[in-house]
Amino acid sequence: MAARKPLIAGNWKMFGRGADLGEIAALAERVGAVADKVGALICPPTAYVQSAAWQARGKPVAIGAQDCSAVGDDSARTGEVSAAMLADAGATYVIVGHSERRTQHGETNDMVRRKAEAVLAAGMTPIVCVGETRAERDAGRVGEIIRAQVRDSVPLAATGVVVAYEPVWCIGGDRTPSLSEIGEVHTLIRDVLTERFGAQASAMRILYGGAVNPTNAGEIFTVDGVDGALVGRASLKAADFSAIVLAHPAAS
Repeated sequence: MAARKPLIAGNWKMFGRGADLGEIAALAERVGAVADKVGALICPPTAYVQSAAWQARGKPVAIGAQDCSAVGDDSARTGEVSAAMLADAGATYVIVGHSERRTQHGETNDMVRRKAEAVLAAGMTPIVCVGETRAERDAGRVGEIIRAQVRDSVPLAATGVVVAYEPVWCIGGDRTPSLSEIGEVHTLIRDVLTERFGAQASAMRILYGGAVNPTNAGEIFTVDGVDGALVGRASLKAADFSAIVLAHPAAS
């Protein structure tokens, strides 16, 4: 089987305005030479997905969204956005189950799975996030939590699904797990995927997310089983995000 192409995904969260979409062209210029080796993805706020997709036309940067409704069809659900709408707007990926959605909005594994299924049905790729809290890690429950989240959040239709490991306790901060801790969890995730999907699992990418920046990205990418990154604030500026993309060994 061909090697998994690394993916570096930028999650802008609730940051940015229309004027900031110019960073997409700047990013494309910086990473274009390695686009066939390392994928670059920007997930702006929903309000800017369509504009971002226009900015990225013909450029080596994919555009995704940060969330979607678990209901795939048109529905009387005020304020929600369907996966089909996001695909129509030009998105090709959707992040589902981000720790901030799980903790701040009470999203369950079942809800995350249904959102991922809606993304697949709309012809896009879901990035399914999993990760433990500080209390869960301190209690020695990392394996239990991660195993349950992967088992219950990743749809049975595994083709094209990306999994992102983001330890909740370091999101938005400067602290990251040790390289060995990252490697242990990525190995666990791969094992659970293999148990569920057999040979298909070898094609599924597993990203690391949590305080990734230009300084530590290169070291994180050396960990066996890390197929890229889910990047927060460091993805807002082309200079920072491109440095992370170019730090991947596959880019050299």
